[in-house]
Amino acid sequence: MRQRFTARAAVLGDRAGTVVPDAVVDVADGRITWVGPAGEAPAPGDAEVVELPGVLTPGLVNTHSHAAMVLFRGQGEGLPLDRWLQEVMWPREARLTAEDVEVAMTAASAEMLGNGITTSVEMYFHPERIAAAVGATGARAVIATPLLPLPGMPPMEEQLRAAVGLAATAPDDGTVEYGLGPHAAYTVPLPLLADAARAAREHGLLLHLHVAETATEGADLLAAHGLSVPALLASYDVLGGRVLAAHCVHVDDADQELWREYDVAVAHCPASNAKLASGVAPVRPMLDRGIRVALGTDGPASNDSLDLFADLRLAAGMARLRERSATALTAAEAFWLATGAAADAIDRPDLGQLEAGRRADLVHVDTRDLVFEPVGDPGDVLAHLVWSGAGRHVRDVWVGGRPVVRGGVAVNVDVAALRADVAARAARLATG
Repeated sequence: MRQRFTARAAVLGDRAGTVVPDAVVDVADGRITWVGPAGEAPAPGDAEVVELPGVLTPGLVNTHSHAAMVLFRGQGEGLPLDRWLQEVMWPREARLTAEDVEVAMTAASAEMLGNGITTSVEMYFHPERIAAAVGATGARAVIATPLLPLPGMPPMEEQLRAAVGLAATAPDDGTVEYGLGPHAAYTVPLPLLADAARAAREHGLLLHLHVAETATEGADLLAAHGLSVPALLASYDVLGGRVLAAHCVHVDDADQELWREYDVAVAHCPASNAKLASGVAPVRPMLDRGIRVALGTDGPASNDSLDLFADLRLAAGMARLRERSATALTAAEAFWLATGAAADAIDRPDLGQLEAGRRADLVHVDTRDLVFEPVGDPGDVLAHLVWSGAGRHVRDVWVGGRPVVRGGVAVNVDVAALRADVAARAARLATG
């Protein structure tokens, strides 16, 4: 199937912030074949022509999410991370069923698609049901099977074996990929973390874990081992291979040098870190060291939104405040952190940019809104996307060239029915 998309402009998703006015994007069999100005486009031939009044962007890539936690959105408001987990989240999660997770993830996936997020990195229970959910909506996911010593869960070694086995069942069409998700160094025994890292390297899997989210989470480890969490992970041979560390708020120069040495990627979650008062991650220093940084929403119970446009705007603002510089994170870089840089952080060169050869995950942002005016030069389009754009401006979305959102509504699932189902299940989980 051949398609030609025409748009007011195309934002390519590269670090330079390239914007192509009066753009054409050609697609064949789910892959982009040509991108550029309409005046230079090849003949369309028999391609289906899709004329769009707004801006085309790559599908956004959410590099850290527990999206099925829409069941707990807004719960535990005002609590710090440790109390929020122990008093609110973990007791409710202990009552979760596999069906709860699949319904919640289906609803959350539809919500993310409606906000322009076509791929998310998920770390949550019942990973095979998360895969079923994104299969229903038409989205993509990298699912890091959680490894966590909680009551009622199998022994950690058994969890790891099952997670590696599950990874081997992933389809080869780029829709679902499984990885390993040991929660954190303060919850998972260090020897098990080392075993998980070796398994991830052996099988080429993403290893995804939380690191240095709060100022105090590593205190006991520091007291016991005399090392920061990044240094401790290095000493246990956890680093190396495809490692994606979420948060990394409290990492000093030495920690960042370890990240650079081992090429650890970072999932920066500014909204969650702000809501839980965890701190502000050193994004500019990490980027300047050559560390791969990308954006994540975190879970909707700690954000509470699944709108990556809001996160990229917050990331730019917080970086500028932290460094006291209006150029600490440019609009182009902020958008790149949710697109090209995010694909790079999860080692998916087939995603994240409008570029020939990549998958045709496309987002149409309707710019017939005053917040997208005036446009004096192409760079203004990108600046408006970052500083004024929101998920509500997304009108249409395609994944692999297939429509998954039309007119702002997910087309493959019944969003209203899902919303009612999530509300009923959330009420049950809250009361036990």
